[in-house]
Amino acid sequence: MGILDRMQRLVRANVNDLIDRAEDPEKMIDQILRDMESNIVTARSQVAAMIAQEKELEADANESSHLADEWGAKAKRAVDAGKDDLAREALRRKRDSQENADAYKKQHDVQLQTVDRLKSQLQALESKYQQTMAQRDSLIARQRRAKASQKVAEFSANLTPLDASSELDRMERKIRTNEAQAAALSEMNESSVDAQFRELDYDVDIEKELEALKGGSSASAGQLEAGSSSDTNE
Repeated sequence: MGILDRMQRLVRANVNDLIDRAEDPEKMIDQILRDMESNIVTARSQVAAMIAQEKELEADANESSHLADEWGAKAKRAVDAGKDDLAREALRRKRDSQENADAYKKQHDVQLQTVDRLKSQLQALESKYQQTMAQRDSLIARQRRAKASQKVAEFSANLTPLDASSELDRMERKIRTNEAQAAALSEMNESSVDAQFRELDYDVDIEKELEALKGGSSASAGQLEAGSSSDTNE
């Protein structure tokens, strides 16, 4: 029995969970309103039928009471006419009519109480229907806000602050790397240009020095030639 109870409880729990998941509050509210409207129509029909019965009982009670009065009057006329047997029959019928009138009166009183109770229930149902209709838009708006908040919460749960921070740090490191590479390339370009200008300056110095050497060599050679000429003349 213990295992069966647990299995039944498990089945009920799973069924209830499936029902909860399948329920759409917006659709459920509209369905509740349709059910309430249908119940109101049925209740109105029942109240109308009970009112009709109350009217019939009232009419029967009045008719029986009227007959009792008529038979009472006939009994008096029979007594006045000296017809005691006829008077007795009239009195018996008066009694029967009065008993019927009393019975109808009791039923009518009960029917009146039933009609009043049904009218009160119908009024409460109609009031609840109007209240639900007035709250429908508000309830649906609350449901939509709740669903939107739930979606945002799910997105936030999937993207934790730690993951976002790590991703931002990775992007920042990549940007710093790109900045460093750009600075290195710029520095290399500037160094290359400076080196070219230094080479130009170096070449100018070499040319000047070469020209100086060439000039010195020419002067020495001229002096040597002049000395040789002097020695020959002597």
